[in-house]
Amino acid sequence: MKVKSSIIQNKFLRVQTLNYGASLFEIYHKKKKINLILNLGSKKNYCFKHASVGSTCGRYAGRIANSKFKIANKKFILNANEGKHILHGGKIGFAALPWKKINHSKDKIIYQLHSRDNDQGFPGHLVVNCTYKIKGKFLIIKYEYKSNKSTHVNLTNHSYWNLEKNKNNMIYNHELKLNSNKYLLVNKNLIPTGKFKNVKNSIYNFLKFENIGNKLNYFKSKNLDIKFKGFDTTFVIKKNSRNLVASLKSKVSNIQVDFFSNLPGIQLYSAQNLNYKKKLFPYQGICLETQYFPNSPNKKNFPSTLIRPNKSYSSTTKIRIK
Repeated sequence: MKVKSSIIQNKFLRVQTLNYGASLFEIYHKKKKINLILNLGSKKNYCFKHASVGSTCGRYAGRIANSKFKIANKKFILNANEGKHILHGGKIGFAALPWKKINHSKDKIIYQLHSRDNDQGFPGHLVVNCTYKIKGKFLIIKYEYKSNKSTHVNLTNHSYWNLEKNKNNMIYNHELKLNSNKYLLVNKNLIPTGKFKNVKNSIYNFLKFENIGNKLNYFKSKNLDIKFKGFDTTFVIKKNSRNLVASLKSKVSNIQVDFFSNLPGIQLYSAQNLNYKKKLFPYQGICLETQYFPNSPNKKNFPSTLIRPNKSYSSTTKIRIK
């Protein structure tokens, strides 16, 4: 299927989306004249394997250990794509599939995907709607989904944010604040162990605005595997009345984006593994993925991602762009 783009806009923002992966291709700040996210350049590139740039990750965003889980004592074996583990839904996840555009107006677009029973090993025929809507200075992302069987679902948008006009500046001058005082511990394969750790007195403390470049220099000074030379970390969101989970800003462009979500976690990825056809490079963008926790299907102490047959579910993330 051909890659097709669509635009929604108002006087503040112009957002360009793609049917492949229900992807965000451009979030354009009209006053500053800056696109705030990375993309693959040519839209044709979205037909081929890439690092989920701007795309919707599913059926399960993040990792599931050993590519398996049980529902009601029945074991399901999933389509491993990271060694023996599964990441972002498997070898052919939602980011790699063409979605159908079912609604489009000036400020809203809805994409739909049918994921068949046993798709990548997951049970149930799952129907997903992905809505992008602009309201004032907000970009709203809403996922609605329903399955005919019990299954696990975790959906997120995987945009790489860079708030500066010159994307070659990387993200070193950006500052980040997270409404989180603990994060998930992981093993050598970046699989959550089920344990939590307080951010106090650690490199993971973003309770106030912190310079990302300074944090990354700490990792880069260590003798670590590249996947650990930065953040690929799930932060647990503190409860608050406004659902504010994260704020990212650049003093160079004087732009700030605030993320609001009703989900329990946010995945911070500093793109240390990003590399695409000499167009995209490590640390060129930063992902702030609102979601449930990775490996939740195998951890009873994590918020459940199990959905029941023929019941409707939804999640919403609101992004305020100043």
